[in-house]
Amino acid sequence: MNILWTYAHPEPRSLNGVLRDHGVETLRGLGHCVRESDLYAMDWNPVVGPGDFGHDPRDRLLVGDASERAQAGGTLSPDIRAEQDKLRWADALVVQFPLWWHGMPAILKGWFDRVFVQGFAFGLPGARRYGDGGLAGRRALVVTTAGARSTGFGPRGIHGDAEELLFPLLHGTLFYSGMDVLPPLVIDGADRLRTADAATARLDGRLRGLETAAPVPYRPERGGDYDDDLVLRPHLAPGRAGLDVHRSTPQPGHLPALRTAG
Repeated sequence: MNILWTYAHPEPRSLNGVLRDHGVETLRGLGHCVRESDLYAMDWNPVVGPGDFGHDPRDRLLVGDASERAQAGGTLSPDIRAEQDKLRWADALVVQFPLWWHGMPAILKGWFDRVFVQGFAFGLPGARRYGDGGLAGRRALVVTTAGARSTGFGPRGIHGDAEELLFPLLHGTLFYSGMDVLPPLVIDGADRLRTADAATARLDGRLRGLETAAPVPYRPERGGDYDDDLVLRPHLAPGRAGLDVHRSTPQPGHLPALRTAG
C-alpha cells in the first residue's frame, strides 16, 4: 500500500515522535511505501485566506466558491496542491496527533481546512457525502495520545467515549469525504509512561491490520438509511438517539442513549 502519515506534534523527541518514527519503520518493514507530512517541521500554514485561491483580497471572499473554482482551475496555492498530490497517491492515511482540549492541534485542523476543499475531498459530480466523495477507496487510521487514563474515555468516563469524542474527525471529515475509517487508536496515560514499549506494540498491531481491519460501520448517506432531510429513518435504531445511531451496529461496550416517554 501507499500510505501518507500526517503528523502534528512540535517536539520530535516526544512520545508522539517515537510513535511516528516507529510506525513508519514498521510499515516500511511490512513492504508498504510511506510518505510523510510533518506539519510542524514543514511550518505548515493552517490559516485559510485569499492567497490559497488566487483571490483578489479587495473582493468579498466566499471560501466554498473560491476554493471550488481554484480546485477546478488548478490555481490553488502550491502547498495545498502538494498535499493533495500525496493524498491522490495514497491508499491509506494515518493521522497522528496529541489530544489537546478534546481535539486536534490547530495546525492539523488547518491542514484539513485548506487541503480538503470542495471539488477535491467532497462535492464531486455524482457523489454524495458520508461514505462517498473524492477520497473514496482509501482507508484512514487516527492515532492520538492522551494524558488521561483509558477508564476516563469509556462509555461512562468523564472525558467522553473516545470514538464519540473523535466523531467530528472520524465521521464528519474522513468518512464525509468517502474514506473507510478504522477504529481510532488512543494511547492513554501518555504523561505517565516510563517507556514507549507498550504503546509501540499497540501501534504495531494496528498497522499490521491496516489493509484488512474492519472499518467503523458508519451508515452511508447513499445507503437509504436517511430521509430527504438527512434524518435517520424511524425504523432504524428505534427509540435511540446520540452519535452511536449513525453506526449500523452499536459500538461494543457502548450503552446507547434511550429516549423515554416524558
